[in-house]
Amino acid sequence: MKTSGNSLKRSLSLTMVVLYGLGTIIGAGIYVLIGEVVAVAGYLTPIAFLVASVIAAFSAFAYAELSSRFPLSAGEAVYVDRAFSLRAYSVSIGLLMVFVGVIASATLVKGFIGYFDYIIPVDERVSIVLLLISLGAIAVWGIMQSAWVAAITTLVEVTGLLIIIWVTRDNLVELPIALEHALGQFSENGWSSIMAGAFIAFFAFLGFEDIVNVAEEVKKPSRNLPLAVIISLVISAFLYITISLSTIATVPPVELANHTAPLALVYERAVGGSPLFIVAISIAAIINGTLVMMVMATRILYGMSRQHWLPSRLSSVNTTTRTPVFTTVVITLFILLFALWLPVATLAVTTSLFTLLVFFSVNLSLLVIKLREKKINRCPQGIYCYPVWIPVAGMLTSSAFILTQIYYWLV
Repeated sequence: MKTSGNSLKRSLSLTMVVLYGLGTIIGAGIYVLIGEVVAVAGYLTPIAFLVASVIAAFSAFAYAELSSRFPLSAGEAVYVDRAFSLRAYSVSIGLLMVFVGVIASATLVKGFIGYFDYIIPVDERVSIVLLLISLGAIAVWGIMQSAWVAAITTLVEVTGLLIIIWVTRDNLVELPIALEHALGQFSENGWSSIMAGAFIAFFAFLGFEDIVNVAEEVKKPSRNLPLAVIISLVISAFLYITISLSTIATVPPVELANHTAPLALVYERAVGGSPLFIVAISIAAIINGTLVMMVMATRILYGMSRQHWLPSRLSSVNTTTRTPVFTTVVITLFILLFALWLPVATLAVTTSLFTLLVFFSVNLSLLVIKLREKKINRCPQGIYCYPVWIPVAGMLTSSAFILTQIYYWLV
């Protein structure tokens, strides 16, 4: 039996939400896209990841404050609505974020194939269908079950990255040579390589924004949501920059760029043995990221339906699982469609572009709200408030990043 009268269950602690966010960010990036970033940035890859992290950080602070103010599902759509009270704008942003979640999930599913082929060579379409059916079933099962799966696999995937850093530690003595190559590249086409690589690397930082869309299932959301957003991004940035340094010091960029499972290659080159161990961890990371993205997209549709912006069927909650089953099935089918249709690089770039458009709107919304409150010179009690220049910087960096990428496409 399903009903739109049931509410979601608050069962996620700060630790669980941080692990949930880390699972999205890490699973959504480094295991799949390090080779794609290296293909365009070469030895400048660590700088590309640093640039991407800075751009993501401004929007992360904006999300942190807004999630403390409005701890509701369909976060982005709610933020825009509170700032502008324009229903069409709010619905458009919410649907755009759902689209981002679908495309991001499809990206990870495509990345799953390259690693899975190491273990069992299976037809790509069969693997995609089986994976999505399994993840859809977990998402339907329950948020706590989904969160526990995410938490366990997050610990596994972070361990995998730490293992790669450890086994490549001796190669870091070659880092000065790699940096010399990087400086040589920089004099030729440095900024274009960095920005092109950063645009792809930006995808690897996506996930902190997904945290706000489980707001109605988080304990003490006004406190725990903003903390989880910032903690997740800081840990991810440290791991990404460190792993990119280890990677280019171990395997030449040309080899990494042409490999479907880049971190497996790095591990294999570093230890001189089978990469199956790291392959298994990589698969867990990709599965985790896909699951969390899937949950995020369903919760946005659920939240918008609860606001009466979309059909009530999308907010129907199963009385047994306390999850939006119908909405989860719809999202799973859309992910399947895009995963079978588009290549991984196209999916990643598309995700980054549309996410930046959402980030611009979120920062603009926070700016409008803060300017409105400045007239009465107050920050609401119990809210995490940041300086007004934070959303301004978020707007400027997001729009500059979008315009830069459009320029590179045109020329």
